Amino acid sequence: MKRKILSLMTFAVMTILVISCGEKKNETNAADAKAEKEITVAAVKYNVDPANTTVTWKGSKVIGGSHNGTMNVSSGTFAMNDGKLESGNFIIDITSLKVLDLPEGSDDNASLKGHLLSADFFDAENHGNATFSVTGISEKDGKTMMEGNLTLKGVKKNISFPVAISTEGDTARIVSEVFTINRTDFGMKYGSSSFFDDLKNKAISDDVELSVSVTATKEAPVQ
Repeated sequence: MKRKILSLMTFAVMTILVISCGEKKNETNAADAKAEKEITVAAVKYNVDPANTTVTWKGSKVIGGSHNGTMNVSSGTFAMNDGKLESGNFIIDITSLKVLDLPEGSDDNASLKGHLLSADFFDAENHGNATFSVTGISEKDGKTMMEGNLTLKGVKKNISFPVAISTEGDTARIVSEVFTINRTDFGMKYGSSSFFDDLKNKAISDDVELSVSVTATKEAPVQ
């Protein structure tokens, strides 16, 4: 009987591991910054609608527990040429960071938000904005990959992630899949077991999950 129970437990653990591996998010490998794309004369320009544009984030502990929230894109433009994304520049307002998994107005929410905005993480006092500038579009494994320079906490790195790009009338949308960046690539080493060996079960994962949903409106032609 004990052997049967142990076998069942082993099977359950293996099943959880297989499922967890299957849910692995799109990982980005931060590389050196690249030349950013310029708008050509033939391109159609779109202006980002901040009210309908959001960056979502999720951070986790290495052993259990996570927090999630959003940040606003305060402004941005991108250009389409013959139905394809040609270039784009976006400004992310770090100070707009919200924590969504803790009750709004609670001490826990305020404490976590304050810590994330502190020098331990985003250092919003000195780096209130992050920027993303498109450097290229490619196809990989049947997906459209948007490549660009992400400047975060004063560090500029090139990343890429899968997106869906669509236009309808005067509206264009860019919606990403969930992807990850390594926060330590951008100088956020607090709580990282990659740099501190004594954290044990208190370590915070280096990987931060992100996703982006951008809505923009076609710019009216100059009269």
